[in-house]
Amino acid sequence: MVIVWDSYSCIPVQTLFDPHVGGVTTMAMTPDAKYLVTVSAAETQTVAIWDWTTESDGPICQAELDPAYGHQNYVLFNPEDPTELVSNSESQVIFYSWKGGKLEYYAPELDDSTFNRAVGQYSQSIFQFDLGTRAFTATSVGNIVVWDSKRPSSEAPANSNDATKKALKLVRLQDRAITVLTTTDSYIVTGDVMGHVKFYDDQLTMINWYSDFDLGPVNALSFMYMPEFITDVVEGSGFPPDATIAASKFVVKDFIVGTATAVMGHVKADGTILDVILLEHDAAVHAICTHPTEPRLCMGSYSGLLKIWDYERKEVLVSRQFERGNMIRCLAFDPTGLILAAGFMDGSVRVLDALTLDDEVSEPFRYARDSVTHCCFSHDSNFLATADADFTVSVFRTGRGQDEEAWVYLGRHRAHYKLIESLMFGMELDTNQPRLLSLGRDRVMVEYDLVNSGKDDLRLLSQDRIEQSAVPSCMAWYPPVTKESFIVTANSQFKLKLYNTTTKMCRKTLLGPTYGAPVQKVAVLHTTGSPIEYRHLAYITTDKVGLHILPADGNPHKAMALIAHPTGVANLACSYDGKYVFTAGGEDCTTHMWSVSLKSLDAACSLGGENLIPFYGLLDGGREGEFFRELEDYFYYAQIRSQGVDATIDREVSTTIPLSEVPYVMRALGFYPTEQEIDDMLNEVKFSKYVETGQYVTHIDLGDFIRLYINHRPAFGLSPLDLQKAFEILGMDTEDGPAIDRGSLLDLLQSKGEHMTEAELAEFLTTLVGMNPEGGSSELGPYDSEQGTNMLEDALPRDFTAVSFAADVLGFQLYAPSTARPATASAASSTAEDL
Repeated sequence: MVIVWDSYSCIPVQTLFDPHVGGVTTMAMTPDAKYLVTVSAAETQTVAIWDWTTESDGPICQAELDPAYGHQNYVLFNPEDPTELVSNSESQVIFYSWKGGKLEYYAPELDDSTFNRAVGQYSQSIFQFDLGTRAFTATSVGNIVVWDSKRPSSEAPANSNDATKKALKLVRLQDRAITVLTTTDSYIVTGDVMGHVKFYDDQLTMINWYSDFDLGPVNALSFMYMPEFITDVVEGSGFPPDATIAASKFVVKDFIVGTATAVMGHVKADGTILDVILLEHDAAVHAICTHPTEPRLCMGSYSGLLKIWDYERKEVLVSRQFERGNMIRCLAFDPTGLILAAGFMDGSVRVLDALTLDDEVSEPFRYARDSVTHCCFSHDSNFLATADADFTVSVFRTGRGQDEEAWVYLGRHRAHYKLIESLMFGMELDTNQPRLLSLGRDRVMVEYDLVNSGKDDLRLLSQDRIEQSAVPSCMAWYPPVTKESFIVTANSQFKLKLYNTTTKMCRKTLLGPTYGAPVQKVAVLHTTGSPIEYRHLAYITTDKVGLHILPADGNPHKAMALIAHPTGVANLACSYDGKYVFTAGGEDCTTHMWSVSLKSLDAACSLGGENLIPFYGLLDGGREGEFFRELEDYFYYAQIRSQGVDATIDREVSTTIPLSEVPYVMRALGFYPTEQEIDDMLNEVKFSKYVETGQYVTHIDLGDFIRLYINHRPAFGLSPLDLQKAFEILGMDTEDGPAIDRGSLLDLLQSKGEHMTEAELAEFLTTLVGMNPEGGSSELGPYDSEQGTNMLEDALPRDFTAVSFAADVLGFQLYAPSTARPATASAASSTAEDL
């Protein structure tokens, strides 16, 4: 979208939603700010003129450009005639004229053979002042292309829409690339890759230049707005002499220079005084952390710039520029706020004074073989832990005595075989000793034995595989909103999971935020003076930042999210008082500061309804839909089934079913949990009240069952394409697509994952292909597995493709990859019922 802001009040006054398909790549305003031109970012670009001061729904006029013209990345109105424009890509300049709601354009030809000289790639274009028919374009080899109309203006008919121009000459100004071309007063101004700013007259004769700024390659020039600028020289002024023979005073407005190295310099022309007003990151920003007790944010980037920023006063407190190549990857304050740890892409770790950013240790630690991705301190500031891209955790401790430095190396352990996603310290509930845990993409949570570890001997306390198919992305200590102590994790299947901090048992599985991508990182908002049960969780996805009300229960209205960065979110941090959230944008070199409004989130949650109302909305058809009625039927049938289908005694009517019936009802609804998922579901209900009452729960009512179903089922249902993907991974390529022979399939089902016994496999497959009555041994009693095994060879073909397996065994039509239909939520739901 395009937003027009009032630059004095900082309030948006107009928003153009979806002005182009694919976004906007460049735009410009007329000098009187009445009209706006936008150029789309799509492969086939569109140029549109907008009268943004009116309430019109669309542009005044627009035109579609030929993709052969290249990607137009710069556009400008003629300041003397807003009906004329110019734009350019690296290879083509285009001139436009618009009148009467029609936009016409002309793309003049120019190549190296035109003037028998190298032209170079175009950077920016301008119109010449006092001679609106003439235009200039700067190039990457130091040339200026002079364009002019094909016919004099005196010969052009009145009210003509003539944008036709041709290259008049090619003027060589310098050897290096010209990156910026603009005008001020009667001067033509250029900025180049050497950081020089040069001024020319209308004949392209140099009048003056500035070559000693040393700010980096120029990518922006902006001159002070002074409608009545007086060029008369006041006696005693410090304006420099120009480059003419007369050496007259060179009087020009003050201006700002922007560079490709993220530096902004203000130049006061009277005295040529340069003041650096902005020094920022010119490379990816992944490392951010907040001070534990003060309004300070520390930021580090791949450019080696490290800054501590006071986010309330909006000023830099201290900064340090490391040598190029020292790319900062992660940062962490210790709990006292006096020490700062920095991990680098080359594997080194530095321990710094948080006030001065000076080194606390004479030499950086260099034990990691790859980039350091995580670092954190223990609650007592005695330990520092880091994780690197070589799947290894390293631990450092404070020095003891005068013979050791302030920090020394303790040990390291490679307990993971995939990338470590999260690293955190905790505290023993009874002894207050620090605990260290790591979580990797290998689905393993590792706890380290700090008490019994020694020099070069970092020991493990436990290793627990916490996921089967999902990949965990982060973990955090769950705040004390419940009586039981938990670790919360997020995974690739849009789930939040709570694990007991002692036993590592999965105690709850909850539907997490479903805003396009799974949660990548979470952080508990700190509170000051709020009730202990009133807590919130901040999180990021690949491109969004959001908040979640705790305790989590799967209610979708408890979460919200906003688009945070255009190219994705790299990191997340929260202020010490919970008022602000900070996000790092990675490749966009930017850090955003977000204000937190918890009351707004609470109000939105209240509007979503209470108790089961939010969960009814997640069922197909809602509370009055067919799916809910079917769910009720299965639930009450499970009551009958638990008392015996053929029983003749009086039945007990109840609002609950035994936990043993939960898996069968889940499967009847189209959700097919693994044995591990069944154990997690049953344990979740069984131990739900154990901390409060000391007793197990043995039955579940309809409301709790609906919550359990919503939280445990796949977030977006089943997709037939998942079956196709499985065959692509396990099968061999054939003319009909990936195929698995019968023997291999039966062997895989009996030996891999949660493998089945031969008897179970025979019963399930023969029932699926219709050779046994529905219900199986769970309802019909004992099953003759030997007979079923003998029938398998006759019932199943020798080879299976995904399409034939779906049709012959599962009983539904799966489209081949070339004709695959998109898997929508409704399609996934119906497929689940068919299965």
